[in-house]
Amino acid sequence: GHRLAGPLGRLTPAGTRRPWPSPALATIAAPHDPVDPVTLAEFIAFAGRHPILSLALAGITLALLYNEIAGRLSGIRRIAPAQLTALINRDNALVVDLRIAGDFEKGHIAGARNVQMSQFDPENKHLAPARALPVVLVCKVGQTADGAAKRLRKAGFTNVNVLEGGIQAWQAADLPLVKGRG
Repeated sequence: GHRLAGPLGRLTPAGTRRPWPSPALATIAAPHDPVDPVTLAEFIAFAGRHPILSLALAGITLALLYNEIAGRLSGIRRIAPAQLTALINRDNALVVDLRIAGDFEKGHIAGARNVQMSQFDPENKHLAPARALPVVLVCKVGQTADGAAKRLRKAGFTNVNVLEGGIQAWQAADLPLVKGRG
């Protein structure tokens, strides 16, 4: 199939225009036409013509790889809301909510303890006895909990988890929140 170049002609493989034999025969390439794969030579030629785009792609790829590898080697698991409910029910996990007290009181996971980041200490009275239990850290969107998780791992906690997406993911999964101080 040839591609439609405009109302007066079509593009040939050489890039020249030829008039259509008849306007009724003009067709656009069908979606089932095979797409030629990019060869290594074409890819290298593209990289040579577009060095900034190529460097950006390489940089983003390396950053994503580093992030994945560092996350897997850190010993900190990122879990979904459904996995958190299983940890609570099966393994008696300690859920630590790192949000400010006002947000915690507006709604938190049942059984969660509120330890604000400004007062976060692995030797905290709520945390120290739970070294053998799974500990799940929860914040608003899952970012603040990462720093706290690293501190727990450094202090010798072995089963450290972060709720992926934070309390917003919990709410998006339509799971219940409890109001008050807990």
